Amino acid sequence: MRVSLTEKSSLYSVSMASGLRAVVLFGLLLLPLLAQAQLRIEIVDGVEGAMPIAVVPFAWESEMPEPASPVHEIISANLARSGLFEPMAEDSMIERPTRPPEVRFGSWRLLRVDHIVIGRVIDAPDGIGQEIEYHLLDVHSGRILLSQALPVAPGDLRFGAHRVTDAVYEELIGIPGAFATRIAYVVVTDIGGPDELFELVVADADGFNPQTVVRNTQPLLSPAWGPEGRRLAYVSFATGRSNVIVQDLFTGQTEVVSSSPGINGAPAFSPDGQRLAVSLSRGGSPDVWVIDLDSGSQEQLTQHWSISTEPAWSPDGERIYFTSDRAGRPQIYVMDADGDNVERVTWEGNYNARVSIGLEERFLATVYSEGDNDFRIAIHDRETERLRVLSDGRLDESPSFAPNGSMLLYGSRENGRGVLAAVSADGRIRQRLVDSEGDVREPAWSPILR
Repeated sequence: MRVSLTEKSSLYSVSMASGLRAVVLFGLLLLPLLAQAQLRIEIVDGVEGAMPIAVVPFAWESEMPEPASPVHEIISANLARSGLFEPMAEDSMIERPTRPPEVRFGSWRLLRVDHIVIGRVIDAPDGIGQEIEYHLLDVHSGRILLSQALPVAPGDLRFGAHRVTDAVYEELIGIPGAFATRIAYVVVTDIGGPDELFELVVADADGFNPQTVVRNTQPLLSPAWGPEGRRLAYVSFATGRSNVIVQDLFTGQTEVVSSSPGINGAPAFSPDGQRLAVSLSRGGSPDVWVIDLDSGSQEQLTQHWSISTEPAWSPDGERIYFTSDRAGRPQIYVMDADGDNVERVTWEGNYNARVSIGLEERFLATVYSEGDNDFRIAIHDRETERLRVLSDGRLDESPSFAPNGSMLLYGSRENGRGVLAAVSADGRIRQRLVDSEGDVREPAWSPILR
């Protein structure tokens, strides 16, 4: 149980050891034997009056065999999972158009659908891969809102379907979608037993294609994505003490970027990907440092007797937010990226830690408590100075914003085991992501992949 930041940091250093046994990931799919159990996503709450939409089965006009999960099913499932759309069931569709001239808008108006998505999958003109040709149409006006042929590399059809969903979502909602993303998380099996195992896993945002990046009998912690979505930083204990590792997911290459005596933890990439903010205890208590990833040089930013940990960069890279108990209890502070102008940010609640920053720096997500040993996920609005508690668990942790700022992924407890959960930034949409094989924790949401 977390009762203080000091105890948390102590646990942090004990459980932060990380495995140098890097396993070559895939191109993220090279080693099928490293496949993990797939996360099952359950929608707990959605938006009342979600937008009715029909994703009509796409025509398959490719020489390649049609996959088990067709493109239209992936798009429809994505939209349903957002909580903002209510896709029509296929058996309720009385027509199956695949090109705009085939659409009879009157029929769809009678079905009370606002928009339809139609299309087909064809072989790419150069013979390499395929194209997803899709169209988004407004049923009431009869207008074509989107019309595109999206090239898809061989074996990348699911990712292509996610990108189509992103485009549809942005056109209708007004903000970029975050379906073409990945999530990283830690799975622990046989907790406390002789075969206890820690695995760092990367999966698509919908829970598909889970792949183990690193597997070790010693703890793995704090995965953090590089801004290009290719690198992961994490903390490993494979050597018996904590080390900060950066791993290239395409090549499997790893680099130990910090192995100082004491705590090496809480890595966070700068927006340009050239620096890594970390928490090191080289001077006694943990402080925030920045490592230049090219030269390896390290610069200490905080110099305080208290604990300073869990750094997070502002979107423009000009400021670093962090957790400190310098006022007696854990709260969020911010400073310039050179360590100057330290300022306290959170004032409401007895505990605020593990900050995640939204698409706009105005919104900060934290692990929040009023001192009753319940730890929940909250969003602080820096402009209005208002706080909104979003989760309802007792031991919620590790909030991570989606790259479009619309959802928060976090760790929670259910029936005594760790699960992942997600909640929209306005609190109206809730999801649960369940792994059938282990205790799931420490989620991190990737940037949008291109």
